[in-house]
Amino acid sequence: MPIPSRDSRIDEYIQALPTWQQAICTHIRELIHLAEPEIEETIKRTIRPYFVLQGNICALLATKDHVNIFIYDPIAPDPHHLINQGKDNTTARSIQIYKGQKINDQAFIMLITDIAKNNRAGGWRKLR
Repeated sequence: MPIPSRDSRIDEYIQALPTWQQAICTHIRELIHLAEPEIEETIKRTIRPYFVLQGNICALLATKDHVNIFIYDPIAPDPHHLINQGKDNTTARSIQIYKGQKINDQAFIMLITDIAKNNRAGGWRKLR
């Protein structure tokens, strides 16, 4: 199994956050790599952590009262209703996680796996 690609700039981004956001971002990062070990990490838009595999998979953005996980695939199924923002968006949706809130780990892994599969098949634009 490939060793997940880690970007030290994402470590720096996470370390600068409040403790509760660090915990969320670290957990999400681990789930992303469990879902698809070939996903690579990078920074885009100056400071935003992105996770990519033949295109964008998702990105993190910590805000004042939650962490956004931007999901860059509007067609990947979400049967467990993790996505709580932009459900009808034509290019991306998001999951907002607030302090003390948990995410369904297995459902999130399935979502990331489906996005990676779509990317490998040419991306959601081609598959739509």
